[in-house]
Amino acid sequence: MPTLVRKTLRDYRRAIIGWAVGICVFVGLYTSFFPQMHANPDFYSQAAIAKYPDSVRKLMGGLENITSGVGFLQAVVYQLLVPLLFIMCAVILGNKAIAAPEESGTLELTLTLPLDRKRLVLERFAALAIGLLGVAIASLAVIVVLGSAVDLGVPFGRILAAHTGLYLLVLLFGALAVAVGAATGRKALAMSVAGAYAVAGYVVNALAADVEAMRWLSRLSPFHYYSEGNPLVNGFPVGDYLVLLAATAVLVLTSVLSFDRRDVGV
Repeated sequence: MPTLVRKTLRDYRRAIIGWAVGICVFVGLYTSFFPQMHANPDFYSQAAIAKYPDSVRKLMGGLENITSGVGFLQAVVYQLLVPLLFIMCAVILGNKAIAAPEESGTLELTLTLPLDRKRLVLERFAALAIGLLGVAIASLAVIVVLGSAVDLGVPFGRILAAHTGLYLLVLLFGALAVAVGAATGRKALAMSVAGAYAVAGYVVNALAADVEAMRWLSRLSPFHYYSEGNPLVNGFPVGDYLVLLAATAVLVLTSVLSFDRRDVGV
């Protein structure tokens, strides 16, 4: 493993461990509620539908099948809350790649070393990808182990497919934060752009089924390619996941080119 990747991972280790623990605790806590919900499907289905207005239920995935294993995982783990937490993790770590050290003045010292700028961006992104992969693997393990314990009844391959999509989704938003930071050197702007795109993309994709004007817009949202194939039911949607990978690759290339050409005061 390249030296810069190892050093970056050491710098990220507290954040990675903290986010991994937080997401795993969240997933574990909510998964432990499934047996009670599964034992009283009529009550909890009606309660979920009655508790939220129709517009909110659409944002949360409908909630009609929340007492089934697939419906529960979709609504509680893969629809809104866990992606939101994981995207926050990716954007924060992505900000640490270029923008945060530039604003703190430590990046200039790094660039005085015999280190190519392109290599710096690529290895910082590689560390980001590895760190997010660690969080994804830890949370996947929690879902699989607890899912078996509470008898979710969802095959491992389907959970793996959904979790792979989750990882690709958050990696894209991490790459977006890196790209904005590499182009501007401003961590607040990188955070704002990534956050605004995440919120807008999620809302547009959630409402596209019922709002004709938003259907074409949903194809500009990463959430469309993350959820459209319904991996918990159908397995790996290879084409959709390749779109997420391609978009991430474009953002990484943009990061490399923009940072290589920009004056950072060295």
